[in-house]
Amino acid sequence: MTSHRWTIREVLDWTTQDFAGRGIASPRLDAELLVAKALGTDRVGLYLDLNRPLVDQERSAIRPLVARRREREPVAYILGHRDFYGRRFDVSPAVLIPRPDTETLVEHALECIPNDTACRVLDVGTGSGAVAVTIAAERPLSFVTATDISDAALEVASRNAERLEVNSRIRFERADLLSGAEQYDVIVSNPPYITQSEMATLQTEVREHEPVIALEAGEDGLDVVRALLTAAEPATARGAQMLIEIGAGQAASVVSFAAEHTAWQSVAVYPDLSRIERVVHLRRI
Repeated sequence: MTSHRWTIREVLDWTTQDFAGRGIASPRLDAELLVAKALGTDRVGLYLDLNRPLVDQERSAIRPLVARRREREPVAYILGHRDFYGRRFDVSPAVLIPRPDTETLVEHALECIPNDTACRVLDVGTGSGAVAVTIAAERPLSFVTATDISDAALEVASRNAERLEVNSRIRFERADLLSGAEQYDVIVSNPPYITQSEMATLQTEVREHEPVIALEAGEDGLDVVRALLTAAEPATARGAQMLIEIGAGQAASVVSFAAEHTAWQSVAVYPDLSRIERVVHLRRI
């Protein structure tokens, strides 16, 4: 008697139902991405071959990936990469997974960096290097310094810079916020901004798998932002600009703190695609 050989379609359908039953938010997409990775193809390749029976080695390659997702490990960590601003970035549990919200930060930072002039840019808390590498790629006359407190994160970021061929215009430094006495024209940062109370409400994928040091920032989520605003003053001259990603409802507090306690003045607050105030734009006065 010949045992049944599962097709790609059947494996996708079964995995989708299994993920949905476990409350995973995007069961079909996750199933497609993981099966495609195991088979060494992409999602289009799956649909071109849906009725092909899988051999035992292929099913064996799929099982551990599905098992990891069942444990709520983020798909990006399982795949080892995430797309950001049209480029593919390596990721690992040492770094925060780049998110579409942060493309809002990059978009407005690029508006502050001229195409035809050399500009000194600092990316504080670079993580995977997604922001620093994107700015270096989009503004080839600029030089970017990228800092992070994590050596493991800097290794990931350096690898991304080299693979995307901008490593000659980025310097990576291990530092808590700023390092050295260099002066910068533009500072960008996607700092930790989750409050202590919000940490418990985050998705399991985030709370249990992404680095807490890149997420949580005190009782109101602004410990790192306040420290950055203060530390950045001696590293900038009048007219320098800073763009900071923030959490929902934090814009007013950031603008108020900057006005009352620092030499930074608000220029604008930009919403993300969900119309949530996501980026505070400041100018050194």
